[in-house]
Amino acid sequence: MNPRLVGIAAVLAIVGLLVFASLRAPAPPSQAPRRVDVGYLTPFGAPTRPFSPAVRVGDLIFLSGQIGTDPSAAGTVVPGGIEAETRQTLTNIKTVLDSIGSGMDRVVKCTIMMADMGEWDRMNVVYREFFAAERLPARSAFGTSGLALGARVEIECIATR
Repeated sequence: MNPRLVGIAAVLAIVGLLVFASLRAPAPPSQAPRRVDVGYLTPFGAPTRPFSPAVRVGDLIFLSGQIGTDPSAAGTVVPGGIEAETRQTLTNIKTVLDSIGSGMDRVVKCTIMMADMGEWDRMNVVYREFFAAERLPARSAFGTSGLALGARVEIECIATR
C-alpha cells in the first residue's frame, strides 16, 4: 500500500471524526442552574414605605439608603448639621446590620448621597469613626439636589453575612 495514501486516509479519518463530533448534540450540563437564595429582611416589622430595609442575596446584604432620622422621633432628621446626621445615619445602618446578624466590619461597599458636596470633609470625619482603617469599604459619592425629609446625607451599603 502506498504510504502517501495511508497518510491521506488517516488525515481524512481524523477530520471526519472531528466533524462528526462537532455535529453531535451537546452533552447535558452536569448540574441544573443554581437558584440563589433571596430574603427580604424586615428586622423592625413590616415596612411603612414601599421598600425593604435590607435584601439578602446569597451571602450579600443590600441595605436601602438610610438618612439620619432618630428612631425615637416621628421620622424627623436629627438636628445638628452634617456631623449629627452622618453619625445618626451610620448608627441606623449599624442597627439594621446588627439586627440581621451582620455588622459594620462586614460592609464592603457604601454609596453616599449628599445635598452639599461642600460638607464632604466634615462628613468624612464622622464616617471614619464607624470603620477600621484597615477595613474601609469601597465607596462612591455624589451630590444631589434633594434627599428625603430634607436630609443632608443618605448612605446605602452592601455587606456580607
